[in-house]
Amino acid sequence: MSLKTRAQLRAARALLDWTQQDLADRSGISSRSIKRLETGEGLLAIRLDTLEKLQAALESAGVLFIPANGGGPGVRTRE
Repeated sequence: MSLKTRAQLRAARALLDWTQQDLADRSGISSRSIKRLETGEGLLAIRLDTLEKLQAALESAGVLFIPANGGGPGVRTRE
């Protein structure tokens, strides 16, 4: 599945107990960009490769992105 919402991004970081800087270090995306994405400042200018890098970093650490299934998209950790 894929990263669809800024709430998923924040929740995924929280599951891993990562700061924005932790995610920046692991994804190659600046912490400033991550902050803008999470607060909604940069939603119109999100590049697909940025989302792919963020998703890859989070998934490699054990996060699974869950599709909308009646309650909206979500996240959980791999078992």
